[in-house]
Amino acid sequence: MKYIFLFSILIIELFASVVQAPIISVDKDEASIKIDKIDVGMSGFIVHELGENHKSILKNAVVTSFDKASGTAVLKMSDFDALKNNSLPKGNWHVEVGDSAILAFGYSRGFLIAPSEEIYHRITKSTQTLQWIHPDIFATLLSLNGHPTPVKEDFDNLRNSLSVGLVFIYLNQKLFMLDVKSLKILNISEAPLKQVQENVVLPFYTRVEEIDAAWWGEGSDRLQEYEPHYYRLLLKYNEDNKELKEILKGVSLEEKKTPLSEVKQTEE
Repeated sequence: MKYIFLFSILIIELFASVVQAPIISVDKDEASIKIDKIDVGMSGFIVHELGENHKSILKNAVVTSFDKASGTAVLKMSDFDALKNNSLPKGNWHVEVGDSAILAFGYSRGFLIAPSEEIYHRITKSTQTLQWIHPDIFATLLSLNGHPTPVKEDFDNLRNSLSVGLVFIYLNQKLFMLDVKSLKILNISEAPLKQVQENVVLPFYTRVEEIDAAWWGEGSDRLQEYEPHYYRLLLKYNEDNKELKEILKGVSLEEKKTPLSEVKQTEE
């Protein structure tokens, strides 16, 4: 189908490799780079060169703004948390002009949230340019955290554990492509696939029979509907996205209250 072809081309053209640029200025927890084109929401990290063949990752980085006229992008920096090991030495280096920003790291690996097995396979088979992480792996991580409802923390764990860079969410014949760290929408494409309500699996298609739930806390409740939660998640991290707001017109974000005994949590 046409949309599948366009989806494949999009991935090839935009996310075939990482983006690297030198830091040109630093101001507290922000840094700037010069670059021809970059999407707001893209994430990566700042690298400091210690010597020949020796480098250290100093900070996480997310693109917060891009001025097309000047070709300048501003990066928000935060503590690097992907590799935690108390046995590793810690340096006192700070980000400075000349360090390198490496963005779109892990964009060759993606994870898809889909409501049914058919939609999952139709989308993942539409492109060979991504290495897809199977939903069973994410469901296992959710069970370890006691989160039958995925929250931001779970996507952070997915990124850190498996170096996943992109998350895709299918909602009502549209495919949302997000940076896994920022959960910012990088692209919205048409995906006119028929969704049969009887085949919807909660919280998403997976072969894991049951995701364990914690006693309390964010993510511990079980979903009773597929769309509302993921729309709310998109809106929470993309409040200024005009295209998303247009899509959400007339869409209810309230979850229907149905008996949990009638909720299909996994594929039978």
